[in-house]
Amino acid sequence: MAAGLFEGQYVWHPAADDRLLASVCVDVRAGRYLSARDALAETHGDFGLRAHRALVLASEAADSDLVERWLAEEPGPEAALLWARVAVLRALRAADARDSRAEALERIALAACDRAATADPADPTPWVAKLAMARLHRLSDQAPHGLLTAPPGPWRLFAHVLSLDPWHREAHHRFLACFFTRHGGSVTAAWDVAAFLGQRAPADSPLRLLPLVALVASYDPTQLLADRVWEQPQWRSTALAIHRNWLPTVAEYRFTPVLDLAYLAHALVMARREEEARAVFAAMGPYASRMPWSVFGDPAGQLSRARRACGLPVPSV
Repeated sequence: MAAGLFEGQYVWHPAADDRLLASVCVDVRAGRYLSARDALAETHGDFGLRAHRALVLASEAADSDLVERWLAEEPGPEAALLWARVAVLRALRAADARDSRAEALERIALAACDRAATADPADPTPWVAKLAMARLHRLSDQAPHGLLTAPPGPWRLFAHVLSLDPWHREAHHRFLACFFTRHGGSVTAAWDVAAFLGQRAPADSPLRLLPLVALVASYDPTQLLADRVWEQPQWRSTALAIHRNWLPTVAEYRFTPVLDLAYLAHALVMARREEEARAVFAAMGPYASRMPWSVFGDPAGQLSRARRACGLPVPSV
C-alpha cells in the first residue's frame, strides 16, 4: 500500500493509511462496535494485520465500557480478542503508574487472554497480548543455545507464539522489550537477544530491525560520542542491509509500517546515509510515530531535523 506524498503536515494517528481502521476508530470512540467486529473478522489468516488492528482499536476503547458491552451483547472471537487487548493495556498502565489496582487488573487481563485464546486457538494474538505483560515479572525460563549471555526470560511463552506464527512481528518486539534495562534487563542481554532473533529472520523481514531497536533502547546521552554509535561499521551495515532487502517489500503491505520505517530512517540518518534515508521517508509519506524520535527529544522536532538533513520538506510552523 502506497503511503502517499508528504503534503506539509505529519499524520500521527497509528492507523496510518489503513483507512478502514481509521474509520472504525471513529466508531469506537462513539461507542459503536459493529464495524470493529467486521474489521477484525476480515483479518483471519493475516496475523500481522490482526495484531495491528486489535492493538490500535484497544487504545481507542480502553477508556470506555465498549468491549464490556460488546462481550455481553454479542460474544465471539473478535469481542474476546479486543477485550484481551484492552484488559492488557489497562493492566500495563496501572502497573507503570504503580496503581493499587494493578494486580487485580493483571488477573483480569490474564483471564481475558485465556478466553480469547480458547475462542480462536489458531490465533497467536491473545498469546502476544499475554507476552506484553511478561515484562511485569522476571520470568526465568532457560535461554536456548546460541546466545552469549544466555539471559533467562519468558522463552516458553514466546516459543508458543512462534509455534503459531514463526515470524510474528509484535511478538518479537514484546519479547525483546523484556530484556531492556527499563524493565530490569541489561544492555548486553538486549543486544544479545536482538542479534539472535534478527539473524534467525529472513533477510527481507522487518525483524532484521531488532538490533536497531535495541540500540535505541540502550541510548545514553551522557556517554561520550553517544550520537556517533550508529556510524560504527556494524550498525551502518545493518541499516544498509535492511534498506536493501526489506524496504522494497514495503509497497506490498496492506498498511504502511510506519514504526519500522521510522527506526530505519533514524538509523540511516544517524549513520550519515542521507540518500538511503530519503527513500525510507518517501515510503513513510506523511505518517509519523513517536518512536524512535522521542528518545532523543521532541518527536516532531527530531523527525523534522532528520528530514532536513536529507533535504526534505518539513511542516511549516
